[in-house]
Amino acid sequence: MSAASLSGRRIVVSAGPTFEDIDPVRFIGNRSSGKMGFAIAEAAARRGAKVVLVAGPVSLATPADVERIDVRSARQMREAVIAALPADAYIGAAAVADYAPAVIAPGKIKKKDEQLTLELVRTPDILAEVAVHERRPTVVVGFAAETHDVEFYARGKLEKKRVDMIAANRVGVAGSGFESDDNALTVYWADGALALGPAPKTQLADQLLDLILTRWPA
Repeated sequence: MSAASLSGRRIVVSAGPTFEDIDPVRFIGNRSSGKMGFAIAEAAARRGAKVVLVAGPVSLATPADVERIDVRSARQMREAVIAALPADAYIGAAAVADYAPAVIAPGKIKKKDEQLTLELVRTPDILAEVAVHERRPTVVVGFAAETHDVEFYARGKLEKKRVDMIAANRVGVAGSGFESDDNALTVYWADGALALGPAPKTQLADQLLDLILTRWPA
């Protein structure tokens, strides 16, 4: 386990899913457990960083010495992340829903028709906004969960969102990804890449922080 210090650094981490309400009892969401983001927050705090953890709806204990902000929707997560800036690093490990219902029904939608059509609208692109924000962190790291063509999509996200690194993993594989305690990541940056794992997410968190430190401008 690395002991490289992060003392004096302020790190903002987003973790878990977002839930976009359809009505008072239903929502659209992602399968993220939050375990990877929480592991990163815990490791950064243990190594001396001041950590702000913006957490979607998950059932995980708050890591020691971490400031936790609980949110539900993508819009709430965006507001909390932007409010937490400036920071030395932003690590966007959350699985933010890409779309949300255009209108939230005030009451439960009753089952009466064979089909139900929902109008969905794009949610805020938190990672892209942070990357070009006037209070942009020195290092901005995003995550990409893909089912195929992982490098192609990860490098596309790296360029399009103007971030410094993308940590990508393939989901739908036994023993890694959503809900699992283990994971495997490939971290991409403009002129390189590094595979991490398979390993426990707690171990991968330290490895990712070590990599971020090597990319930190002197």
